[in-house]
Amino acid sequence: MNESLAGDQERTNGKRAILIAGPTASGKSALALKLAKDRNGVILNADSMQLYEDLRLVSARPSLEDEAAVPHRLYGVLPASKACSTGEWLRMISDELDTVWSHGNLPVLVGGTGLYFKGLTEGFAELPEISIDHRREARELADREGVEGLKAALVKQGDAQAAASLNDPQRLARALEVVISTGKPLSLWQSEQQSAPLLRGDQCIRIVLAPPRPWLHERIAQRSRLMLSVAGQEEVRLLLEQGLSPSIPAMRAIGVAEIGAYLLGETDLEETIHRLTVATRQYAKRQETWFRNQMADWQRFDPSAEIDLSAIHWLT
Repeated sequence: MNESLAGDQERTNGKRAILIAGPTASGKSALALKLAKDRNGVILNADSMQLYEDLRLVSARPSLEDEAAVPHRLYGVLPASKACSTGEWLRMISDELDTVWSHGNLPVLVGGTGLYFKGLTEGFAELPEISIDHRREARELADREGVEGLKAALVKQGDAQAAASLNDPQRLARALEVVISTGKPLSLWQSEQQSAPLLRGDQCIRIVLAPPRPWLHERIAQRSRLMLSVAGQEEVRLLLEQGLSPSIPAMRAIGVAEIGAYLLGETDLEETIHRLTVATRQYAKRQETWFRNQMADWQRFDPSAEIDLSAIHWLT
């Protein structure tokens, strides 16, 4: 560990962390690996799909070689049948942070799930358990009627604030399932149940990768072809054979529906690659919008060029 980092950690009782966010296929895992090697780090997963043991290729989890090079935690730890809320992830990551710090290592949290980082650094409202039926009702409405249908349903259910303030279909669906299941708007739950953040701003290096669009699109196209490899097809085939509800998170991962249709003979190879590429680009665009709006004060780096690790510094 370099002298500057050691001094910084001493001022915060050793409880420092590096956070790396960015859109899918932007090179987050590669940067995390470099930083972990450089700064005595342990890599902790902050991506909701990479939690699932059934989705190594589909979710682009780190390779076995990378996992052997540096300790990785919270990758592939859940069965596909389990839905994991942000609150549950925060409980898991809290335990992992304490373990990493107790061993004198630096946690390097990496992923594309913006809500995880927001809860980690700003606090999180613990919500009640939502029934599978209500979750399915909200997700099916999202698939059928999109953003406008969700907004109309929220107004009807008494959560006009969420309808007016949210535009992302996943967040709208979440607000709808909460108000349907509890009778109480999401904003009220959030104001009543807000917990303290696990990490303060002065404890973190906070990084967002912001690649040029053409560079990112090329990497997304490459990833789409990799997902449709023999191993990727087998991964999806085994997942579908479990007969899980299509509304649970693992089944909604990009690649599951598209490769599933290919396995059934409904699409050919090139059409499937096109669908995967389009779906991943759309997801990356939603992520970029979130990071731009919710993480405006994070350090930004362009991963299309070599990132100088010495330029990644603590903010005071």
